[in-house]
Amino acid sequence: MADQSESAGSTVESVTEKISEKIHAHDSSSSDSDDEKTVSPSSSAKAKVFRLFGREKPVHQVFGGGKPADVFLWRNKKISGGVLGGATAIWVFFELLEYHLLTLVCHILILALAILFLWSNAYTFIKKTPPRIPEVHLPEEPFLQVAAALRIEINHTFAVLRDIVTGRDLKKFLIVIAGLWVISIVGSWCNFLTLFYISFVLLHTVPVLYEKHEDKVDPFAEKATIEIKKQYAVFDAKVLSKIPKGPLKGKLA
Repeated sequence: MADQSESAGSTVESVTEKISEKIHAHDSSSSDSDDEKTVSPSSSAKAKVFRLFGREKPVHQVFGGGKPADVFLWRNKKISGGVLGGATAIWVFFELLEYHLLTLVCHILILALAILFLWSNAYTFIKKTPPRIPEVHLPEEPFLQVAAALRIEINHTFAVLRDIVTGRDLKKFLIVIAGLWVISIVGSWCNFLTLFYISFVLLHTVPVLYEKHEDKVDPFAEKATIEIKKQYAVFDAKVLSKIPKGPLKGKLA
């Protein structure tokens, strides 16, 4: 009888242990599912956050993530300040002081050759041996890389222009026309050097300011984008939709 009672007790304990294990497993699974439910809305919300120009990468990665991005975003303030200061000095020389590029190059070469000539003769007179002037050779690889990158961008531009002139995308056509019209107006206000300098300054100021305040800029840009889309929809319904479509578009499609 004692053995039967012990075996019955052991079976009851084993059954209770199994039930408790199932309860714990169910609780853990339900807690995991609850965690997933709580995490998924936040992750989906992060995925749906509007970013300017539809970017999905940080601003530093958009600029390539290398040394140019470090300069544009002021990762090294000394280098970025030096680059911007050098551009400012060039603009002051050519625009404010009305210095010409060919004149500046000739003056720099005259000064450099005169200094090297006097130093070479002084060194030969003092040391009784000619100085060792290093040979300067420009590497071929960087120029080939720049040429290849420029060729790719030019071909991409030609492809975009070809796609525009075929008449398949009226919205893109209007955007390009409006952009060229704005550039022509701005170009009439100042010469090419000043326009290039303004673009250079904006490139060194706007991205870093946007990176610091992107949480405030992106919601405003989202509202502006929605409003622009509404206005374009109205313009499309009232004007663009009434423009007759020629047979060229049907043949190209």
